[in-house]
Amino acid sequence: MSDAPILQLELPGLRKLKSGKVREVFDLGDRLLFVATDRISAFDVIMPNGIPRKGEVLTQISHFWFARVAPFQPHHLLAGADDPLPAELQPFAAQLARRSMIVKKARPLAIECVVRGYLAGSGWKEYQQSQTVCGIKLPAGLQESSELPAPIFTPATKAESGHDENISFADAARRVGADLAEQARAASLRIYTEARAYARQRGIIIADTKFEFGLFDGQLILIDEVLTPDSSRFWPADQYTPGRSQPSFDKQFVRDYLETLDWNKTPPGPVLPPEVVAKTSATYLEAYERLTGNKL
Repeated sequence: MSDAPILQLELPGLRKLKSGKVREVFDLGDRLLFVATDRISAFDVIMPNGIPRKGEVLTQISHFWFARVAPFQPHHLLAGADDPLPAELQPFAAQLARRSMIVKKARPLAIECVVRGYLAGSGWKEYQQSQTVCGIKLPAGLQESSELPAPIFTPATKAESGHDENISFADAARRVGADLAEQARAASLRIYTEARAYARQRGIIIADTKFEFGLFDGQLILIDEVLTPDSSRFWPADQYTPGRSQPSFDKQFVRDYLETLDWNKTPPGPVLPPEVVAKTSATYLEAYERLTGNKL
């Protein structure tokens, strides 16, 4: 298989519903086809060149977690990672291999369901100002990257472009209804708690993550991608030291490189050099291998 990154995807005869930062969504009638490309964004700008095999990693990690949470959490996946493609998709088998999911058509909730187990990112910034994260009071004396006493649910708005905005649980309940907000909070905390314990045994700290839920036949189900390096902060456990930012299994090499440039963080993004692309690809693959114990 070629390691050339897949940046754009058209499937003749299939209607594309959406093209996101990474994912392409196609209409299969009563189902959807999600395809993860190898595009990479940083500072909300999509870079002109991608990261080989990144889409495979995101998809296969999601397949792995969907299978693990299935006993207690309904989700949108209709076919397993190794199931054959339906007849109408067979002509595109080479393009879809290992990077596609066939899923239910759910109606997404209008909030992002974020769970934080450690103090990082926007949470750390808010804590320094007010000793809170999304309005939740936390103990004094925590450092950057400190483990929280217990995981917290910190919902956010969904932004089509730019950054999601942190909101209070009361605001989330106003947007989606109190009952659905309670269900989403309980499900998010359970999935995160189980996944974090598993990943810790594999040498990965899941510092925080973002889940998406939707409604299907009146039931709340888990949708989109799950616990990937793009939707979560994955830290190598053997390098964890509170009091500083942590190395991570994601686009850290890309961000670090971009910070050295005289670039104003608006489109177009600069072309990433080969060594940054290679290191980033290897990091994504390592995350998959550590989590699953398999090679991709």
